[in-house]
Amino acid sequence: MFWWKKKKKTTEQQPAEPLPVTKDNCVLKVVVKTDVGNVRKNNEDSGTFVKIADEGINSSKGCMLLVADGMGGHNAGEVASKIAMETISEEYFKKNSDTDIEKALANSFVTANKKIFSMSQTDASYKGMGTTCTVLVVTGAQVYFAHAGDTRAYFLKNNQIKQITEDHTYVQQLVNNGDITAAEADVHPQRNVLINAMGTKPTLRVDTGKSDLTFNENDKLLLCSDGLHDYLSDDELAEAMQKKSLQEIADYLIDEAKRRGGKDNITVALAQKISTAPQTETKLTRDIELPGNNNDTSAMKLTRDVNLPNGI
Repeated sequence: MFWWKKKKKTTEQQPAEPLPVTKDNCVLKVVVKTDVGNVRKNNEDSGTFVKIADEGINSSKGCMLLVADGMGGHNAGEVASKIAMETISEEYFKKNSDTDIEKALANSFVTANKKIFSMSQTDASYKGMGTTCTVLVVTGAQVYFAHAGDTRAYFLKNNQIKQITEDHTYVQQLVNNGDITAAEADVHPQRNVLINAMGTKPTLRVDTGKSDLTFNENDKLLLCSDGLHDYLSDDELAEAMQKKSLQEIADYLIDEAKRRGGKDNITVALAQKISTAPQTETKLTRDIELPGNNNDTSAMKLTRDVNLPNGI
């Protein structure tokens, strides 16, 4: 929340006016970056940051970071991750969607899953396609998540890193059952075997929740595909996230993953909480019409803001 005063055009001393309140629940610096890596020909990852221009929706729904990692041959992975990205953002920010953030996120994941699975069943070229997907929603000091697969969300606070999500993988299941340790899981030959992903089945497991950490000034969030976290440990991620700017962090993380092999696509989405909105903004935006009643004449737009070194 931030305040400002209006100057009066009078020489008489006047009582101070009440200060107007902004309802912007999402004052952040954001950088989203993706790279095809050293081996793959196509980039099957998708990543985005979404903030709604409508003040009412911004106040109740906050803003969204999303990373999805597609799978499937003949460019099907690219299609799946893009469907997830666009469907989830559009469904979540609909005016008539559930006001409960976790329920709205879960519903948007279910809708995206149905779309991807249906396409995989009706078009032979998309058979077997699917995608992981992890979403963070920031509203004020609260961070909510929704998750399916092994893309990850991290919270950096006081230079300490915490993984918000849990991988939906075979080795994580072994860890949970006490069969292997987390250290053994990191080098297990089947560490990338998924047990849950969007679009591969008619039903989907969606993990949702709210972080127990409050998102305060200078705290950072990281979303990343396994093309990053396969190569860098949590401690290495925490150290990298202490660099001065989000752009430096994103560049370093991707370069380091490529230096260590870069066998997969690499995507990072970073956000940092700031206290006030900067005077100037650098934006790359795209307006997307949200589906709704054709008789509704309200101009409702979804604005994507990507790679914003100066904040929003």
